[in-house]
This record gives sequence, structure tokens and C-alpha cells, in this order.
Amino acid sequence: MLKIGSSTSGRSAVTATRSNPINLEASSSSSTKKLTSQLSKDSKPPPATISETGSEETELSTSEGEDDTSWITWFCGLRGNELLCEVDEEFIQDDFNLCGLQAQIPHYDHALDMILDNDSFSGELDDEAHSGIENAAEMLYGLIHARYILTSKGINAMHEKYKRAEFGRCPRVLCEGQPCLPVGTSDIAHNAAVKIYCPKCEDIYFPRCKYQSNMDGAYVGTTFPHLYLMSYPSSKPATATEQYVPRVFGFKLHKESKSS
Repeated sequence: MLKIGSSTSGRSAVTATRSNPINLEASSSSSTKKLTSQLSKDSKPPPATISETGSEETELSTSEGEDDTSWITWFCGLRGNELLCEVDEEFIQDDFNLCGLQAQIPHYDHALDMILDNDSFSGELDDEAHSGIENAAEMLYGLIHARYILTSKGINAMHEKYKRAEFGRCPRVLCEGQPCLPVGTSDIAHNAAVKIYCPKCEDIYFPRCKYQSNMDGAYVGTTFPHLYLMSYPSSKPATATEQYVPRVFGFKLHKESKSS
């Protein structure tokens, strides 16, 4: 009898011992879940903001992007500067390629340093002087750009943009959305704004984007689109021959009636 009782109490002890670890495990699991939940809340990324282009950006990614972006990339990425390509820094660093520009640009040395991200002088200038250098850097880069796009590297860079129709399309209906090329009507700065040239109807138009219309035509020049089409003859479409015919009640107008 004593043995049986001992056996029964032993089973109870074993049962109690087995049940206790289960409770401890459940408690441990619950604590782990709470800790994991708290850590996930604390490690959430900063709230996303909607940029002007409609994409989501975080404050962290924005600050990192600004630090890594060169002046040239930043400038070409501005709205209205889609007609420009990024000029190779080696081209800018060659004094031969900049011959004659120093006399045209105020604050030339500072402007060149800004373009090449060597603007260590920025802390020594007031806001007005810094603004003047920024304007000079914009003009200097534009005139350098006009020379660069006449080189093989520059033409190749513009070719990639042309293939993606980044310069816009011809507004003429009968040209059926033909991609255009930027062109200037003068090689002298401040004379005329940039235009777009259609290689199909061989005419020029105002850019559709109002921001692009503010760009100086000298930043592209008068030679580029025609030299480009000579370099890439396959990019030149057949000249448009179809002309719009005015009609009245389905009948063509006589030439004399047009003139009157």
C-alpha cells in the first residue's frame, strides 16, 4: 500500500513538473512577441514624403542623394533642362575646350569651380555674390554644352536622349509625332530662346514645355541638329511631302480664292 501511494504521489509530482515548463514557455513566448513588436515600432523608417514628381522619398534617402549628386547632374536634372546632356568633366577640365569663354563670363574662375564641385569659396561670399556666381555657372555650362555636343561623345549622349524622344515631338499633325532635336537660332548668348527642330518637316517650333522655352538657344547652337543627322543618317526620316488641303463642303479651294 505504501508503494502504491508513493507511486501515485510520484506521478503527481511528475505531472506538475511537466506542466510548469509549458507555462514558462508560454510566458517566454509572450514576452518575446512583445519585445519584437516594440523593436519593430522603434525601427520603422522615417515617414515617406511625396516629391514633386509623385514618387515617395524618405528624408534619409534625400539627404544621401544630395551629398552624392554632382553639380552637373543636379543642373541637368532641373525642370526645363531636359534638352541638355551631362558634359564629361574631362572635357571641361581641358582649357583648350574653353578658349574664349573667360571674356564672356563674369566670375569665370568661381563659376568653373562651382561646375566642377570645387566651390570651397562658398563660405566666404554673401548671398548676393553667391547668386551671381550661380548665374555665371549656368551660363558657362550652357556655352560649354554647345561645344561639347559637337564632339563625338556629345553627339552620342544626345543620340540616346533623341531615341527616347526626350526633346519632344513635332506638333505638326502630319508629322505623326516625329521626335525633334533642340536648336538655337543664334550662337550668341541672350539673343534668342531655344527651339525644337523637326527633321521630317524641316521646320522649327517652340518647345511645348514653358520651362524649356526659357533656355538660351546658344546653349545648343545653330549647328547641332544638322551635324547630328549627318552623324546618324538613319535617324533622319523621309521628308514630309503630305500637305494639308483646305476644303469647303468637301471641295478643294481654288488658288485664287485662297489669295482673296
